Amino acid sequence: MQLRSAIQGILAVLTLAALSTCTPALAQESGSKPEIPSAPGASPGPKFPAVDPKNFTASSPTRETVEAFLHVSWGYDTDRVWQVQAIQKTPAPGVSKVTALVAQKSDPQQQVATLVFNVTPDGKHLISNNEVLPFGATPYTDARRILSERADGPSRGAADKRYEFVEFADLQCPHCKAVQPTIERLLSDFPQAHFVFENLPLTAIHTEAYKAATYGMCVAQQSGNDAFFKFIDAVFAAQDGLTPQTSDATLADAVTKIGLDPGKVGSCSYTSAAKAPVDASMKLAQDLDVIETPMLFINGRQIPVGEAANGQLPYDMLKKIVAWQFSLDQ
Repeated sequence: MQLRSAIQGILAVLTLAALSTCTPALAQESGSKPEIPSAPGASPGPKFPAVDPKNFTASSPTRETVEAFLHVSWGYDTDRVWQVQAIQKTPAPGVSKVTALVAQKSDPQQQVATLVFNVTPDGKHLISNNEVLPFGATPYTDARRILSERADGPSRGAADKRYEFVEFADLQCPHCKAVQPTIERLLSDFPQAHFVFENLPLTAIHTEAYKAATYGMCVAQQSGNDAFFKFIDAVFAAQDGLTPQTSDATLADAVTKIGLDPGKVGSCSYTSAAKAPVDASMKLAQDLDVIETPMLFINGRQIPVGEAANGQLPYDMLKKIVAWQFSLDQ
């Protein structure tokens, strides 16, 4: 697997199985600076060029903050090493440019990749490839707080929110259907986690997703969380029937299969009591800049978990990321 983009790696898969060779275009002083280790206790691996103090012209973020951010982002991978190569001023007031070198200790070719991103004046966000992402020594704190306060969809697992998964999903989305076995595996492997399902019907591309979401809310309101999760399993199993011509029958059949009255649930689905929680979930997704499904948050850390279903994110790697994030939040 090649590194699709360095910043996407931070947000999503966070793997560096094969790296493109590159050389940072930064000022260097020949032999005058000692080589700085990429990470504490790093074993021999690819050699990074010496760090030049002339490349640290910005006062914020500090090198310590960048190191802490990369540690949170990549610390689950003990084979990965990095070196903060530069933190520079840019023509935009308060905006800094960060450059880091990244490698795998076990790489026989000793290849090195370059990660470059800009940090906003508030120090809370980074910008790369037209994406704005959380940044800082504890980059996921704000998202975790927001989710803890507002993610109140159907839930299961542990009652305590100390360790929390929040999934944003669309019942008409085939990738959401495909990822459900991965979600089940995570819940089995991390029984200490509280899991919340948040509806994010992508109405621009899935015409029946909002209706399916309101049906689900009615099921939850009438019969509780267990019934809700049985319902969405039934909907995913019959997902091909979510068309304008057949969605009513498909959803009614899913309700019947879990032992509820489809007429009662169907009538409820048109009410504000059903629509309000779906709208609130969509607003929560908007506030967190979630624009695709399925999306999983691990104590506020955002992972496009659909990549686990298509093989781009191996389950063992996802499990490492979860365990690492939970260990940071103990």
